[in-house]
Amino acid sequence: MARPLTNLLKKDAVWSWTSEAQQAFEAIKSSLQSAPILALPDEERPFSMVCDASDFVIGCALLQVDAEGRERVVSFQSRQLKAAEKNYPVHDKELLAMKYALVKFRVHLLGQKPFVIYTDHASLRTATSSPHLSQRMARWLSFFAEYNFTVEYKPGKQNVPSGRALPVATPGLPQVTAL
Repeated sequence: MARPLTNLLKKDAVWSWTSEAQQAFEAIKSSLQSAPILALPDEERPFSMVCDASDFVIGCALLQVDAEGRERVVSFQSRQLKAAEKNYPVHDKELLAMKYALVKFRVHLLGQKPFVIYTDHASLRTATSSPHLSQRMARWLSFFAEYNFTVEYKPGKQNVPSGRALPVATPGLPQVTAL
């Protein structure tokens, strides 16, 4: 969503406010005005996470089921991929999204009860048992060992917290109808 604006901040970027930049600005403004209501974390209840990756962005959400049995979002996080990360294979981008989520939500997850990470990339369920690991994957799996989690597969459209898309789930800019 913010890519046209963040591209303007790059070194040696030609600063030109295009219609695409204006659309991004309006979309961000609209998004901030209609932000989802986040739940406060309850450390007594188990957490779960959803993670996703695209060609340009990784995103995740920390979730909890409340006392009424509703899945609530505690936090959303996302960031753009760095230039080198854009060259990662899809599998590695998805693992990077998991690592990013664990770092961002560390305070809630480390030392906690077991939790579930939902992914729309089925092969991540067996990533820890693969005999053929790159050095990068081996480092990440060593980092993952600090946490007590299982990975469960959910097809793309089901892997969305409370009906809201993760930042990476929207391929284009949202349409702004009015402000």
